[in-house]
Amino acid sequence: MTGGSNFGVTLAIGVAIGTAVGVATDNLALWLSLGVAIGAALGAARAGQDKSKKNDVKHDNKDN
Repeated sequence: MTGGSNFGVTLAIGVAIGTAVGVATDNLALWLSLGVAIGAALGAARAGQDKSKKNDVKHDNKDN
């Protein structure tokens, strides 16, 4: 998967979890926005991890 699709997946998961908690607690506006924020943060973190893994592979290949 590319970084963009990982971001979309984590954002969708955050929205789904936020919606579920929001409906359960009868505070959809709060939990939907928190779900979006958490999903975006997780997506950005995963994208950063993917970049660092690619950089590690590039550095390992230069050593050979």
